[in-house]
Amino acid sequence: MKLEDARRLALALPEVTEEPHFDMTSWRIRKRLFVTAPPEGDRLHVFLDEEEVRAFLAEDPAAFEELWWGKRLSGVRVKLAEADPARVEALLGEAWLRRAPKALAASWRPAEEGS
Repeated sequence: MKLEDARRLALALPEVTEEPHFDMTSWRIRKRLFVTAPPEGDRLHVFLDEEEVRAFLAEDPAAFEELWWGKRLSGVRVKLAEADPARVEALLGEAWLRRAPKALAASWRPAEEGS
């Protein structure tokens, strides 16, 4: 998977905008950051709760690593070259749901669930 693929997936989510975040690219829902992409373009930093982090790490340790913010486990680092695009899409959806306002999150259903 390439950064452009991840960008397309993130921007397909409702009300997502792309903005700079220091030296990185970020995607946000109503100004609330849910993923960043370092300038190298080979990975993503996706912000999740600890339970979700553990689940993704157990599923594919070659593609996902722990992402720490100080002493707090704050999400997963995704190695794009190793990651399954369907899992990245699910991961972005989970991160979006954590940051989206409740009413907006309640109205959104991923494509596979809406069928």
